[in-house]
Formats: sequence, structure tokens, C-alpha cells
Amino acid sequence: MVAIDTETMGLWPRRDRLCLSQFSAGDGDCYVIKFDDYNKAKNIKKLLADSNVLKIFHYARFDMTTLYHYLGIMPKNVYCTKIASKLVRTYTQKHGLADLCRELLGVEVSKEQTCTDWGNPDLSHKQLDYAGTDVLYLHELKRELDAMLLRENRMDIAKGCFDFLEIRVMLDLLVHESYDIFSHGA
Repeated sequence: MVAIDTETMGLWPRRDRLCLSQFSAGDGDCYVIKFDDYNKAKNIKKLLADSNVLKIFHYARFDMTTLYHYLGIMPKNVYCTKIASKLVRTYTQKHGLADLCRELLGVEVSKEQTCTDWGNPDLSHKQLDYAGTDVLYLHELKRELDAMLLRENRMDIAKGCFDFLEIRVMLDLLVHESYDIFSHGA
């Protein structure tokens, strides 16, 4: 398993470039990769395509769309802590990473650097610390959320949602985000 996150210049993957990606094997270490040439990311592309490695994201839809758009590789075998949270923490509307870390792990995570210039050639220590924190707790969150999914008998629906993410990413890149092909309207 590997936890993965991305930092971009904004929230529109087709407009806002991928600046860096963070990885953690769940051992307390984080690796931050800054992109200057997407063609040089051969090992990252190999990892993303490897269906034997589970990729843990928080809000996988965005990260997968960004990675696919910029690196041309669709991440295989994914788990999304945000989707898992929405399936089992139905008593709240707070499904952000900081909310999950606070409630499930008793850890306070600062989101102060969320909106910052990730394209800056010289990232600050605060930016790098923030980026690392975005992946350091995903393995633990997965364990907690899996226990809740099993308890509520929702593991199968979670797996179905995770499997659908690849199609959702393709839809996001095909049509505008606000267009819902599943809606009844014209």
C-alpha cells in the first residue's frame, strides 16, 4: 500500500498544473516529488499502473484526474478515505482530511498551506511539512474506516465506488464538472 496526494496550482485539473506529488508507505516517512518534466516520472507512472499496489488517496477523484491528465496513467487499485468516510460517517457532513484525523486518530492536522503557490521554485518548510502531512495518516485512516465499513456492512459498496472512480475521472475530463449524465434533465 502507498498513500498518495497531489498539489496543484488550483482545483481545475485541465487548467491548473500538477506541481508535486507526495507518497508514503505508512512507515512515518513521506517523499515529495516536485515535477519539472512529466516525462521523467517513469517510476511514478509504473507505481500508479501497478494493480498489485493499493493506492490510498483522500478525495481520489481529484488526485486521479490530475495524475491521469498530466502523467497519462490511470491509477489502478485505489482506495479513497473521503468516499469511505461518506459511506460510514453519515452522522456528519465533515469528511475533510483534518476532520477525519481529528475524530478517528485524535490528531490535529493544519490545513493552513492548502491555498498556496505550489508552483514556486522554492517551497517553504511549511509547504513541505503540509504536503507530507497529507499522506502520513492515510494508512491509519484506512484501517479505522475499514473497521467501520465492515461494521456497517458497506465494504462491497465502497469497493464498487472505488472501482467506479476510473470511469468518473474519464467523465470529468470528457465533460464539464457540473454536467451530470445521470440526471433526469435534458
